[in-house]
Amino acid sequence: MIYCRVSSKMQVEEGHGLESQETRCREYATRKDYEVVETFYEKAVSGGVFDRPSFNGMLDYVRKSKIEDVVVIIDDISRFARDIEGHWALRRALKETGGTLESPSITFGEDSDSILIENPLASVSQHQRQKNGEQTKNRMRARVMNGYWVFHAPPGFRYEKTKEHGKLLVRDEPMASIIQETLEGFASGRFETQGEVKRFLESQPDFPKDRRTGLVRYEEVCA
Repeated sequence: MIYCRVSSKMQVEEGHGLESQETRCREYATRKDYEVVETFYEKAVSGGVFDRPSFNGMLDYVRKSKIEDVVVIIDDISRFARDIEGHWALRRALKETGGTLESPSITFGEDSDSILIENPLASVSQHQRQKNGEQTKNRMRARVMNGYWVFHAPPGFRYEKTKEHGKLLVRDEPMASIIQETLEGFASGRFETQGEVKRFLESQPDFPKDRRTGLVRYEEVCA
């Protein structure tokens, strides 16, 4: 079996991480004369997370199929986990089902010498994840200090890539104008109640409505 993981939605939607991992693993399986019976894709799951849908599904598959001498192939140790405690927890969970872990990048073993090599590699993978997180926070802080918005785009706005500013928050019409008119109307006294705001938004064809009722929910009304 093959296990592939990427940590973000962008890698799932725009990248080829899962595809390239599977290709490397299949090449390895061919060299070892293994039959690949199933491939499990972990999509947008951090390497620091232990409870994983596809990994758990893989373990269930192994238990139910009762296949003997199951080998799980991963592209690299960092694709398995980026947390040293989680790494060994996943390794134990796999071992309890009778599975063993293999990779074209590292030889896994149960002897002391193999574990001595595996531990620092798992530790380095954890450090890379933590370092990436620190760098992301630092970049976000710097952009905020320079006057940029770095969080999720609020209603009526969207991000647009620019050469000069990177991702820049811009108005998303016609939603931007609808929300602007709503807020200004409430501030000026044109709308005095939450119900009036709700009715105004429902009169706007471009404002999203509940699919079932065709109305705007009170939770979505600014008041």
